[in-house]
Amino acid sequence: MKAKRTARLVALTVIPISFALGVAGTAGAASGKTYQVTLEQLNQTGAHGTAMLTLDGTALTVKIETDGLVPNSPHAQHLHGSTDGHDFHCPNASADKNKDGVVTTSEGMPVYGDINISLTTKGDTTKASALAVDRMPIADSKGHLSYERTITVSQAVVEHIKDLHVVQHGIDTNNNGKYDFNKGKSELDPKLPQEATAPADCGMIQGAAVGSVPVGGVETGSGSTAGVESPQLLGAGGLALVGAAGALVVARRRTVRQGR
Repeated sequence: MKAKRTARLVALTVIPISFALGVAGTAGAASGKTYQVTLEQLNQTGAHGTAMLTLDGTALTVKIETDGLVPNSPHAQHLHGSTDGHDFHCPNASADKNKDGVVTTSEGMPVYGDINISLTTKGDTTKASALAVDRMPIADSKGHLSYERTITVSQAVVEHIKDLHVVQHGIDTNNNGKYDFNKGKSELDPKLPQEATAPADCGMIQGAAVGSVPVGGVETGSGSTAGVESPQLLGAGGLALVGAAGALVVARRRTVRQGR
């Protein structure tokens, strides 16, 4: 009897030690791994592709191959989500609150979260560069976009990489091969078409929780084009987007906790 009780006490002691070791190892587990993201269409764009995120310490290499995007046009792209425990994910059609057939940026952001990293082709990659249209990748004449860049990220990103996801922006609702005002003005800036700022696809890291309910949201504010680095002409009609895709997140947004 005494032997059994001793065995139980040993077991109870080992379990928390093992658990603690497991938790301690989790923080560094992300480093040195490659994560796959399957990009799936939003707003019936037909856009689809794959992103690979590889961590080497705090160096993050992002490779993206996407098809079905608006051709010959820049597409703002970002890592969205949270590194502070909030649970965001890719939206579905139910995010279209006004039922106009388009999930806009302001409708999608409470679901997929604020920008953590701007996936520019060069220079700054912070949220401040969401407006850098001249540094966002451009889809070719067939709507294919190929992107690769290695950037330095924070330790918080390393530890919460599976909580982030990829979103690309820019849609073509009337299939004329360019951004126009077919769906009206962007809610972020009336000088911009809705097509230029709406999300085209989204992908969560493989293995992340799918369909979970966010424990926090994003409070949206008014849009502005302040900070646009350079205007660019897009589409066969020569539409001046004045930083179109970059207007996605000009409003400062803050994450709020829901009451428990």
